[in-house]
Amino acid sequence: MESEFGGAAVRGLHNYVRIVIGELGLSGNAYYAQLDPSAGAYIALERRLPEHTGCDVALVWNELKGWALALEMDSAADLLVVQRLGADLLPAPRVVAAFTRKAYEGEVMSNRDISSPPHCEALVDRLAAYSGLPHTAIPGDDRPATTV
Repeated sequence: MESEFGGAAVRGLHNYVRIVIGELGLSGNAYYAQLDPSAGAYIALERRLPEHTGCDVALVWNELKGWALALEMDSAADLLVVQRLGADLLPAPRVVAAFTRKAYEGEVMSNRDISSPPHCEALVDRLAAYSGLPHTAIPGDDRPATTV
């Protein structure tokens, strides 16, 4: 099956994820982004959630439901989603970072599913828009980073 995503969307997804990582103040490259067979991303977070101290935490994204925080129960099991951003399918990286920080502060966000995802063409265009942006920081953003 041939992917519906072109080169600009691939670069855009990688840049988008890197900008989210920058917004979170994370170090290292503990992430992946993929577009085939479906679009998705995974970012390992450096701290555990206060209410789940026995589990590693990841920030995950997919083309159908957007961003979520998930627990890694063990290496053989699927991730367990504990909070879903549930706003826009591809929100601004700053929004993703704020969602993540609030979860670490104990604030529960939305757990609702996105019932009608946008048409794939719109997602491709939105991802492609990130293809030309710097992937280490958002230009003009002088805020100090807060690592999660």
